[in-house]
Amino acid sequence: MIDYFLIAKIDSVYGNKGFVRITSFSDFPDRFFKLRKVYIDFFGNKKEFVVEDVKRVKNFFIIKFINFDSENDVRILLDKEIFISSEDSVNLPADHFFIHDLIGSKVLRNNVEFGKIVDVLTLPANDVYVVHDMQNREILIPAVKEFILSFNPAEKILILNPDKDLYEDDEI
Repeated sequence: MIDYFLIAKIDSVYGNKGFVRITSFSDFPDRFFKLRKVYIDFFGNKKEFVVEDVKRVKNFFIIKFINFDSENDVRILLDKEIFISSEDSVNLPADHFFIHDLIGSKVLRNNVEFGKIVDVLTLPANDVYVVHDMQNREILIPAVKEFILSFNPAEKILILNPDKDLYEDDEI
């Protein structure tokens, strides 16, 4: 079974030669220049598309797919999501993780399950993990070494630093 990762969404037609404008969800924008194939979701089914050309225009990207040569050809692609397969994913530097690897992970503190990561907020200073603790309270944990001891993406386990307080009245 192939794993797919969302990297962009098609926003609009760009010009009359079959290009589409996209919104990137990737932290690695230069990846678009290396794409040879992508998958576009149609009613829950991923269809392979071959990338013919990619250009950066100001602060966004435009993409052209093989056999899509006009404005009319690409209209069917509007508002569709663009995915890549796991084999085409970017190799991350040490201590960097994909959001899809983090979400759903168990969070441990003092070797006891504390909760689960339900979302990741991407903020200017640093990412923040949204965790539902065992009492279903929402806890925001900065994704910085001060709070995080380790993360194992294969086992989906994040271990918190037991020396850092997570609440003002931390008794956990």
